[in-house]
Amino acid sequence: MEAITGQRFKKSLKYFRAILILSALGLLALFIVYMSVLGYAKVLGAPPLAVPKSSIFYAADNSIIGETSTGHKRYWVKLKDISPNLIAATVSVEDQHFFTHKGFDTKRIAGAILADLHAMSKVQGASTITQQYARNLFLQHDKTWKRKLDEAFYTIRIEMNYSKDEILEGYLNTIYYGHGAYGVQAASRYYFGKDAKDLTLAEASMLAGIPKGPSRYSPYVSMENAKQRQAVVLSSMQRSGLIQRAEVQKAEASPLDFRSQQDEPRKAAAPYFQDAVKQALRNQLHLDERTIELGGLSVYTTLDPDAQNKAQRAFDRIISKESDIQGSLVSMDPKTGEVKAMIGGRDYSKSPFNRAVQALRQPGSTMKPILYYAALEQGFTPSTLLRSELTAFKYDHDRATYTPHNFNNQYADKDITLAQAIALSDNVYAVKTNLFLKEGSLIQTARRFGIHSPLSDVPSLALGTSGVRMTEMTGAYSMLANGGKDVKPIFIKKVVNHKGEVIYEYDRETRQELNPDLTYVMTSMLTGIFDKKLNGYSSVTGSTIALELTRPYAGKSGSTETDSWMIGYTPQLVTGVWTGYDDSRRLESSVEKKYSKLIWADFMESDLSQVKAKKFKPTSNVIGVYVNPESGKLASSSCPVKRYTYFVKGTEPTEYCTEHLKDGASPKVKKSGEKKIPWYKRILGS
Repeated sequence: MEAITGQRFKKSLKYFRAILILSALGLLALFIVYMSVLGYAKVLGAPPLAVPKSSIFYAADNSIIGETSTGHKRYWVKLKDISPNLIAATVSVEDQHFFTHKGFDTKRIAGAILADLHAMSKVQGASTITQQYARNLFLQHDKTWKRKLDEAFYTIRIEMNYSKDEILEGYLNTIYYGHGAYGVQAASRYYFGKDAKDLTLAEASMLAGIPKGPSRYSPYVSMENAKQRQAVVLSSMQRSGLIQRAEVQKAEASPLDFRSQQDEPRKAAAPYFQDAVKQALRNQLHLDERTIELGGLSVYTTLDPDAQNKAQRAFDRIISKESDIQGSLVSMDPKTGEVKAMIGGRDYSKSPFNRAVQALRQPGSTMKPILYYAALEQGFTPSTLLRSELTAFKYDHDRATYTPHNFNNQYADKDITLAQAIALSDNVYAVKTNLFLKEGSLIQTARRFGIHSPLSDVPSLALGTSGVRMTEMTGAYSMLANGGKDVKPIFIKKVVNHKGEVIYEYDRETRQELNPDLTYVMTSMLTGIFDKKLNGYSSVTGSTIALELTRPYAGKSGSTETDSWMIGYTPQLVTGVWTGYDDSRRLESSVEKKYSKLIWADFMESDLSQVKAKKFKPTSNVIGVYVNPESGKLASSSCPVKRYTYFVKGTEPTEYCTEHLKDGASPKVKKSGEKKIPWYKRILGS
């Protein structure tokens, strides 16, 4: 028994010795590899801290409309000229052991690995300031093993050849703080209108939180997110022993005075459009901030500089400089979705908030064409009659009541047709229609029109009480203009990287989303807002601008207490305009309520002045007949007013109007062979 035990002991000792030797050899190999890497890094010497290339934006005519700002070129400052508050805040939140490690924080890496394993996903980063500096200077932000190895090697080279102060100074002068501001000096001037050396603790802690995600933590994007991130920075500084609790509380409570002194290079040409292009690069092409700003991209956009100038002139001519009312405009080709012009606000230097893309505003009656398209699908026609009178509607299983009001509390107090309800923007007719349709029909139809903003399924949704984006509404009307084909706003045609390689090119895929016959009938009815033949208990809603228009248009205006909209189109161009106040102040004056229509008419007439007028071409399955606008019946020769109206074949009225006949008379019917009405008269009803 003892002999066997001895043999086992000798065998175990042999295995232990083998493992020990192999481990020693492995460690020796790792040491040799490590020393070889260090030696190679030493031979290569200090990596050149080159400044990356700006990206350039081109208009549709290939003219340059802007380029990204390399702010650190102009605003590089020495470490001694940077506020100690900002240095402490940045090191504390980004890399607490920066001054003691050699480029890699092993404890932080281990902690991140454990956190990721526990969450079974990537939840915590471990990059040091040196690693971030290396990545920002030399590498793309793709998540591949090659990039990580390259990053590690550049980190070693930087740590071997530069002091900690040099690394920190370079990092603080190249990190991206959002809105084209690179480096602490550019960021300090952009956000607070002061030099980096003069930042207070409150300001420094706010800035230090932005680089983690400028598109999320910029106070100009979301003050709530920015303040939450500032609290994280201050808490980190307190845990590091850099500040006391009283200082944290004081900094969190300190008001921040945002006063930009940075003259942004994008200011001169369509700055809101350029911001929308950058947003598309982020969201659609999934490019990171550094690649967009300093990747040397050539971005070919859809912007028409001439149309953009005309849009800006329309705003400048119609709204006085003294007014602080805001506005937005989106103009696009309804066939391709290419955005030709965009206004996101009155003055980009005062407010970069893009109201054309970011703002959710109540669209008012501009929602009605979507409602009435859904009604056409469920059997309505332009001659469908509903009563226009003050009505209290019960809904939600009779547990709630809603009473819509027409403009100036005017009602027909009789039946009116769908065509006239659109032209006069009758709210009672719209709510009745919404309640008549299948539950959820309006929301489902809005989704088909490309509207994805949250919508409340209530009767008042027919009157546009749920906020939507201007880009969504303009895209929706584009589908009416192009015969029901799926379309969405497009800002970028092509992107070429710094190597000259095409990394993106827009390729439109056409899909028929809506019924082309019904979209034409809807378009035909929307021409009625400019046609006085549809006047009834009030004038048609486009009457104030009808005399200024020189070609056929279809469109719809919309208004709430706080918002004024006008969206209209020709076969070649669709444009939406919104005006209102950022704080949702009531539109009190009649002049303010007219701004959107006047701007729309001014822009459309100006932009299309050199373009040949085109008619809205009827589809093969629609038919046009003369009807009495009030009754919706076929017009006779005795009718004082008759309007040429389109219907899907088989749904046109067959009964003649007898209201205006003398006793015993029969309606006179148009004889075949009579002169055909010119297309523009049929559309305008002239």
